[in-house]
Formats: sequence, structure tokens, C-alpha cells
Amino acid sequence: MRAGADNGLFFIVITPKTVLVHTGLASRFREAAKLHPQKTAVICGDEAVTYEVLDQTVTGIAQWLLREGLSPGDRVGVLWYNDIAMVTLYLACWRAGMIAMPIISRMKAPEIAYILGHAKPAVFFAHPKLLPVATEAQALSGHPCRIMAGLPEDLPGPDEAAVQNDEPDRPALIIYTSGTTARPKGVLHTHRTLTATTEAMWGFGPTGIGIAVTSILHPSGLYCVVLPTLLAAGTLVLVPAFDPTTVLDAIERHRCTNTIVLPAMAQVIVVEQLKRRRDLSSLQWVIAGGDSVPLPLHSQFRDACGLPLREGIGMTEVCPILINPSDGLRPGSLGIPLSGVEARVVDTEGRTVSVGEIGELVVRSPSNFIGYWNNPEETAATLRDGWLHTGDLVKRDADGYFWFQGRRKQIIVRESYNVAPQEVEDVLYRHPAVFEAGVFGLPDPVSGEKVIATVSLRPGKRVDEAELREFASRHLHDLKVPERIHFLPELPKGLSGKVDRRLLKEMSKGIEPS
Repeated sequence: MRAGADNGLFFIVITPKTVLVHTGLASRFREAAKLHPQKTAVICGDEAVTYEVLDQTVTGIAQWLLREGLSPGDRVGVLWYNDIAMVTLYLACWRAGMIAMPIISRMKAPEIAYILGHAKPAVFFAHPKLLPVATEAQALSGHPCRIMAGLPEDLPGPDEAAVQNDEPDRPALIIYTSGTTARPKGVLHTHRTLTATTEAMWGFGPTGIGIAVTSILHPSGLYCVVLPTLLAAGTLVLVPAFDPTTVLDAIERHRCTNTIVLPAMAQVIVVEQLKRRRDLSSLQWVIAGGDSVPLPLHSQFRDACGLPLREGIGMTEVCPILINPSDGLRPGSLGIPLSGVEARVVDTEGRTVSVGEIGELVVRSPSNFIGYWNNPEETAATLRDGWLHTGDLVKRDADGYFWFQGRRKQIIVRESYNVAPQEVEDVLYRHPAVFEAGVFGLPDPVSGEKVIATVSLRPGKRVDEAELREFASRHLHDLKVPERIHFLPELPKGLSGKVDRRLLKEMSKGIEPS
């Protein structure tokens, strides 16, 4: 490992490997299939498929898409669940040179309608159970695309030469952001940027068994588990829907080696593992991403599961960026840049700030997305001179570790003092009765904004608002202590599974005195 600094730019290279991408995603998968035809490629529940059979089906569906009049570059919408068919559709789109457009199954018809109207897919695949919402969304969108309920059955015989359309710089994927601050944006990746993403991950190879417990229609599951596993000829285990019992049983049964979880998932995995211990000794690493990890959860997870949570950060536009190394793990830190990733902390003028100062994280990486679909204004605002402006506020310590401080748009300004929601949440999580916490700001005519918290409690635990506020005051500046703390049985989550601060804010407006 080497570190260097030049004009305020700090980077750490974990391995000397240079990423060279000469083929597309489907070609990389085909190479794996030719080398390991009889090996199990994907497992979902009691179903399994070998590399050879999956490769044949992928080629057949790719030919079907072209036979039905679609052309390379067309968008293919997919409203689906975690299963083998979803993996097949991804690979078939890429083999035919088309752009896969996954849509998370939890989305509602109006949300899906916006995506259909904006991206205008040529065909829209819907899982049979999701056909009603797909049909409603298509009607609302006004876009007359063909809806396919399930996979096509009348597939032609596989002909490899007919579907070699996955050149490195061809667009491959559009994933729409969750739209927590504005209309969802379609993040566009190419075969090259996605392959660079898989090259940045480590610990994957033919012996690796990755388990996807987050949705594979979401970046965390697709970028960090599905693609690295399959392109390295490993075995991919899919969990149809997250359930801690199912996840732990699958890890033990299939001897899974790698996974990525959301912090909220890690919380309930710990609870379930303590109820009934499983053998998790096959796990080599578990990355926690998507939101901040409460410090108490680190020790709880290690005690229950036998290995540390390794925090990291990525986003739909580029993943992964920073990950805590196993050698030198620092709980609470986002870690250090991966190989090939350059990261800086800048002020509002784009100038690199000093060590320990808070600023915006900007990234230059071969896995940076190439732009937002049909949105040049947002593309220009986010991609500037080759650097991706993440909107995440961080600080860097003297050893090059980055520490999350919040989202720029979620910072609470109280009496001209910036309050990061994550910092307040971290303190609330330290209380033994608190299971989940969400912090946000509400307008206040005197202070500008007031700090509001909502929490859920652990089963059998009790604490009232006054006790929690007093607890917070022992750890936080007075301006950071929540003025009000509300209690809910469970906090609402967004489509990505994170605590939805925006929704909590909307809910709180009805009960907060103005």
C-alpha cells in the first residue's frame, strides 16, 4: 500500500493493478461460462443454474429482443425481484447492446410512470406479480411501450455471433436515483464504467460465493455483489427479499464469503444471530454502506457474527469509493480510497480544505458515471472537470481516513451553526434503549431551524423524551441537542432501505407546534 499527496490531493493505492477494460460485461460473463460451464452460477432459494445453462438462456433472450425489433441502444425497463430471471435479463440486455433499466419493486405506479415517461423504454418487463402496478404505471406515463409479463418463452436457438454488441463504451445501464431532494435522475453507466467498478472490488474469484441481500435492482447489490461475483466466475446467492433468518441460514448453508448490507439490516441480523447462532466462519468480509453505522453496532456485530463490519461509501453515480481496510480498520470511518480512486475534500469554491476540516467529497474514478439521462444541467453540476461532486460532507484525518459528516442538503442550520444529522443520530444510538434514530431540521422563526429527532426503541426497553434529551446533552453542544424527540414503533425507510429523514420531516410537520 502506498500513499501520496500532491497539491492537496490525497490518494491511497491498495494494489498496483491497472484496470484495463477491453470487453463488455456480457463478453466477460461468457468467458467465465466457457471456463466453468458446469459450475453453479446463481442460487436463489431451492433453484440453481449453471454457467452453461445461464449463458444459453441469456443468448436466447438477447436474440429474442433483436428479433422483436429492438436495436442496440434501446432501453429495456425491468420491474422485478431478486431472482435468477433478473440476472438473466441484465446479461441479455448487455449481450444485445441494449440499456438495462431496473426499477425497484417497491416503487409505486406514479413513481414508475415518471421513469417510463422520461427514459421511454422500448419494452417493459414486469414480474407476473407486479403486472398490475406495471400496467397502471404505463397508462399514467402515456408512453406506449410493450409490457412483457415474465420472460419470453419462444426463444430462438442460441447463436453467439448474432448478439455480440457489448463494446466497452456502449451505454449499459440507467438506474434512477431515489429522488429524495428532487425528481429522480437517470444515472447512465457504460460497460467500461461498470467493469471498472467490479475491478475495484476485492476478494472475488472462482472460489468466491457472494450473497446479495439488498435488492439487485439497486446499486449496492448490483455493483458490489452481482457483477464482481459473476464476472470472476464465482457463485452468486440471491435472497428474494431481505429477512435476517433467511440471510443467516443461506450464509451457513452455502458457505458464503462476501456481502454488503445496510446498517439497518445489520441491526436485525445481530438480533437474529443472538437468538440462534449460525456458523458464519466462511465470511471473509461484510461491508456496511448506504448510511452511517452507529458505533455500538460495530462491537455488537463483531460479537454476534465473528467478524467486523467494514464501512464504506458509494453512490449510484460511482461505486465503490471508500472502504475501511481490514488491516487498519477504524470503526466509524468510511475508510480510504480504493485502487484507482482519487478523493478530495473541497469547500464551496472547489478548493481543497485542510486536514480535519469539513467539506464536500469529490471523486475521480474510472467507474464514474458518464451523465444523467436527458438532464444536461444536472450532469454539468455534478461532473466538473472530471471530478464527481457527491454532495456528501466529510473530513479527512492525517492518516488519510475519511469521516462522514452528513449530506450537504440535509445539514441543519441553527443560529448560523451547522448541525449534521448523523452526528446527533450517532449519540442517540449510544443509548441502550434506542434501536433506530432519524434527525432532521424544521423551520424556526428565531433560530432558523430547530433539531428534531424520531426514534424507535429496542423490544422491552423504555426511555422518555426528557431522559433522551438529557442523555444527548451530555455528549453534544447545546445547539445540537434535539428540541423534540418523537417515538415510533418503526422508522420509515426509503426504497434503498435507509431511514427516510425526508418522510420523517413531512410526518413531523403535522404534530410539531409552529
